[in-house]
Amino acid sequence: MAEAVFQPPRRKRRTFESYESPFPVDVDGKDFRIYQAEIINNNVVVRNPEDIEQLYSKGYFGKGILSRSRPMYSVSDPLLITKWQGTNINLPIIASKKYQYHVQWAKSILQEQGFDDCSISKILENYTKPLELKNDGAEQTGDCCNRMDPSTENVELSRNSSTDTGNAVPPSHECRNQKEGYKKASLEGDPACDPLAVCGSKAQEPPDLKEIAEVSCQKHSFLVRCGCKAKESTEQRCCETVASKECAPEYVLVQEEEESSLCPEDNSAGEQGNFIKKEKLVCRRNPFRIFEYLQLSLEEAFFLVYALGCLTIYYGEEPLTILKLWEVFSEVKPNFKTTYMAYHYFRSKGWVPKVGLKYGTDLLLYRKGPPFYHASYSVIAELVDDNFEGSLRRPLSWKSLSGLNRTTVNASKELMLCYLIRPSNMTEKEMSTPECMKRIKELIVTRWVSSRERSEQDEI
Repeated sequence: MAEAVFQPPRRKRRTFESYESPFPVDVDGKDFRIYQAEIINNNVVVRNPEDIEQLYSKGYFGKGILSRSRPMYSVSDPLLITKWQGTNINLPIIASKKYQYHVQWAKSILQEQGFDDCSISKILENYTKPLELKNDGAEQTGDCCNRMDPSTENVELSRNSSTDTGNAVPPSHECRNQKEGYKKASLEGDPACDPLAVCGSKAQEPPDLKEIAEVSCQKHSFLVRCGCKAKESTEQRCCETVASKECAPEYVLVQEEEESSLCPEDNSAGEQGNFIKKEKLVCRRNPFRIFEYLQLSLEEAFFLVYALGCLTIYYGEEPLTILKLWEVFSEVKPNFKTTYMAYHYFRSKGWVPKVGLKYGTDLLLYRKGPPFYHASYSVIAELVDDNFEGSLRRPLSWKSLSGLNRTTVNASKELMLCYLIRPSNMTEKEMSTPECMKRIKELIVTRWVSSRERSEQDEI
């Protein structure tokens, strides 16, 4: 049989990030860090934003639950950010329709918790009412929704457009200069500017804000579906800061519209339907926050724990040991031992394996990472004995193998069969620990193209 020919990986044309490191650990070990994860519904989830950034940027471990790959989800609308880019306010900007979706989601959560319609309306009305902005070192500017004078246009961010002609009415040059002259408005983190920073004072706090804070925590626990509580955090480590961030209110700028009649001197007597549609940004609290988490596959999570020793996985309040994880992951995924052995082998060879479910295989192999190269190989892993016999997880006929190979080739990849050879004298007790990998041998089989072999022989 001819020797397998490994083709060079196909590089992506556009790359928007730089390569940092193959693993989230330092070679010298000076800045060694233990990352935190937890098991939620048989999934391994990382919640700390700093851990998420390190694990994905250094080795491309995991996937964002709300993003395509890199966890970079934001509630802001990119088109609105571009539209209002001259406002100099560092807050998420969303459309009014999207904000109403968040209100409806929060309403459904409150209904499931047993609140009556009157209480729900009162809670949401108090929580989503317009907030006042305050400039650094300046006096309070007033309500964003009610003030329309030029002195507060930098906060209100009004934008006028004519609905009759479809042409936008540009703001005056004086207003633009005022927008540029004001400092960046701030809300969160400054007790003088944050209307919720004094929630501990009963004199300044509305009676429903305490209920809102509790509802916020309960709502988030329903969203994550893990039953965790922000006040009774299971990890007293860095999770306390994560919980406080999740329960803290999120401020957003909502683009809203209001219609007003034209000035009398500009409006003729015959035209009664003319009006101006004013678009403005109103600061409100987001009643339904959505958090981006990093979800690790079982193979990735165990590799970080066993091979690199840089991850601790918790189930409830208990950190799980390596042997316990090997046992739990094998129960959750019956073929976990086979797929992890293949994952460990390819990771040690410098590849970045990812889940190959979308191509009907076990793994996809990337060089350096998905942002830089397309996947080169689709891998099927099988555990066999010395005689290449055993209960195969996927018995392939010639017909199914041909179809799988055609699917892989159409995606510019090569199909690879990875046989993990288990010694005949290895017992089940030895397989119950990850130390069994020391006695496992690997055999890689790729497709042999007879025409290619004949052409090479003719050249010789």
